[in-house]
Amino acid sequence: IAIERTRRTRASEDGSGARDRAPPVTSKHALASFNNEPRTNTMTASDSRASHPSGSSSYVTFSLADETYAIDVLQVQEVLKLTEIAPVPGVPDYILGIINLRGDVVTVIDARRRLSLPGREPDEPSRIVNIDVDHQHIGILVDSVAEVVQIPASAIDPAPAVGNDQTSRFILGVTSSNDGLTILIDLNKLLSDDEWASLREL
Repeated sequence: IAIERTRRTRASEDGSGARDRAPPVTSKHALASFNNEPRTNTMTASDSRASHPSGSSSYVTFSLADETYAIDVLQVQEVLKLTEIAPVPGVPDYILGIINLRGDVVTVIDARRRLSLPGREPDEPSRIVNIDVDHQHIGILVDSVAEVVQIPASAIDPAPAVGNDQTSRFILGVTSSNDGLTILIDLNKLLSDDEWASLREL
């Protein structure tokens, strides 16, 4: 998924100027709580909105191919340093294999391949983000994890018409800040129902 990094200025309907947009609020201290620490999520989406009266939500940001992506913080269980991934024969190319996470088997997928981005060998900053989608845990390999950001709903634009139907369906929206664009990923659409069923059989 490639999005041209251009700054867009929108005029309001009455022509009075650009609409007001609250910038994302970042916190690297919040991210530290995820690093290699198991996390039980008892918070719901409505709880999250209640804790941010302005209608903002929190996201974990990460890097892929020099682009910034974000996923719902409520679906992030923990962030792991790269560990040995045991390959599984006969699986789609975006599935890297499985890891042993404190006795539980967790499937790891390559976020680059899933989003149709160029492949790259993992390095020291690479991380496995353990996520929860409909009570099923999987790991996604990313180039690096940055921070937790609080993004107001008013700062999120609809998903642009980029890429193909397969990749664009993953995009929840985009938001911009002084650091550039951030692409919001809908984890619930990262895999199809059939693909989730296949993962459960690994």
